Amino acid sequence: MVTQDLEGGDRQRAMKRLRVPPLGEQQSPWTTFKVGLFSGSFIVLLIAVVLSGIFHRSRDDWRIVFRLYRGPLLIIEFLFLMGINVYGWRSSGVNHVLIFELDPRNHLSEQHIMELAAIFGVVWALSVLSFLYSASLSIPPYVNPLALITIMAVFILNPTKTFRHEARFWALKVLGRIILAPLFYVNFADFWLADQLNSLVVVFVDFQYFICFYLTNDNWMAADDINVCVDYTQIIRPLVGCLPAWWRFAQCLRRYRDTKEAFPHLVNAGKYATSFLVMLFSTMNVIYTDAYRVTTENPYFYLWVMASILSSCYAYTWDIKMDWGLFDKKAGDNKYLREEVVYSSTGYYYFAIVEDFILRFGWALNLSLTTMGYVHSDIMISILSPLEVFRRFVWNFFRLENEHLNNCGKFRAVRDISVAPMDTSDQNQIIRMMDDEDGVINRRKKKQGPAKKKEDHRLLLEGESTDDPDS
Repeated sequence: MVTQDLEGGDRQRAMKRLRVPPLGEQQSPWTTFKVGLFSGSFIVLLIAVVLSGIFHRSRDDWRIVFRLYRGPLLIIEFLFLMGINVYGWRSSGVNHVLIFELDPRNHLSEQHIMELAAIFGVVWALSVLSFLYSASLSIPPYVNPLALITIMAVFILNPTKTFRHEARFWALKVLGRIILAPLFYVNFADFWLADQLNSLVVVFVDFQYFICFYLTNDNWMAADDINVCVDYTQIIRPLVGCLPAWWRFAQCLRRYRDTKEAFPHLVNAGKYATSFLVMLFSTMNVIYTDAYRVTTENPYFYLWVMASILSSCYAYTWDIKMDWGLFDKKAGDNKYLREEVVYSSTGYYYFAIVEDFILRFGWALNLSLTTMGYVHSDIMISILSPLEVFRRFVWNFFRLENEHLNNCGKFRAVRDISVAPMDTSDQNQIIRMMDDEDGVINRRKKKQGPAKKKEDHRLLLEGESTDDPDS
C-alpha cells in the first residue's frame, strides 16, 4: 500500500520511508569522541573546583554561592543520569521511543544527552573557577553565575534550527503543557516530565532566589546578607516549591475528567495534595519559630513532621505498588516483584525497593541533624537534593519497564510486545529477506482454482476477530 499509494510504485523509496532505526543501532564515532572529550574535561575541572574551594573556604558568602550554582549542577546531573536511563532502556528492550511517542527516525540517543550534560558541566565548572579567581581575573565575581544561567537559557530557547532544535522544542512543548495543566490532555511524556520536576524542587526554589538576588543586590563585587531574599520571600518561596506538585495534582484531575476513573487518578491526586500540607506546616513552623523558646514547643513542628510521614509513606507505597507494579501476588519465582521482569537481575529490583524507601525518608535525617545543630541546613539540602535526583533516576527504569510491559497508565491503545532489542545485523537480514523473491514464505505464489474466491486481506485492528461475522 505504501509503495503503490504513497510512493507511486517506487519500492526503494517506500522501504526508506518504512525503515526505522533499530533500538540497538550503533552511535556515531564522532559523537562518542565528543562525549569522552567533554566528560573528561568536566571531571578534571570538577576536581579543580573542589581543590580551589578548599583554598577559598574562608569566604563569608559561601551560602549565597551554593544557592546560585546548586540549581544548574542539579540540572547537569539530571541530564547525565537521563542519558544512562536511555541506555538502560534501549539495551534491555524497553521501547521508550514508542512510550514517549518520539520520532523513531529522529530522536536523541543516550550519547547526545550525555554530550549535552558534559558541555553544560564544563561551562558550569569554568564559571565556578572564574568566580573563585575573579580577583585575579579582574572580573566582578557575581557576573559569573548570571553569565552561566544566560548561556544555558540561550541554548535551550535558541529559536534557530541548530543544536538539536527538534528535541529542544519537543521538551519545551511538553513543559508548556505541564505549566498550563489542567487545560490540556495529559500524555505519558507530560506526566513523566512533571514527575521529574517534583524531584527538582530545589532548582525552582534556587532559581527564585537567583532572581531575587540580582534584583535586590546592586553590588556585584560582594554580597554579605543571604537572608535578604529569604526573609522577604517567606510566602513566595513555598509557593514556588509547590509548583511541581500542583502541576501533577492538576494533571491527575484532568486525567479523571477524561477517563471518569476515580482510581487511580483521584487517589494519585491525593498523594500530591499531601505535599501541600508539608509545605504549609513547614512554612508556619519557620514563621512562628521566634514565638517559642525551643522548637519542640512549636505545634507546627509536630504538624510538619506528621505531614511529612504521611506524604513519604503515601508516595513510597505508590512508587512500589502502582508505578513499578511490584509485590504482585502472581510474582511466581520473582518473590515480592512481578511475574514478568525485563532487567537481567532481580537484585536491581530489591536494591530499588530499599533505596527508594531510604531516600523517600531522607528529610528525617535532614531534620535531625539541622535541628540539633550538627550540620547547616544549606549543606544538608546540597547533599540530599542530588540524592533525590538519583532516586528519580532509579525510579525511571522501573516506571518505564512497567509501562512497557503492562501499559499501566493506559496511555497506549495497544500493548507493546516485550522483545530483546534488534541488532543491526538482524535488520540487514530482514531487509535481505524482504528483497529476496523467496525470502519470505508467505510471498510465494500459490495456484488457485477458478472457483476459489479472492480473499479480502486486511489488517486486523485490536479486538477484531477472524471469524465470519455472519456465522
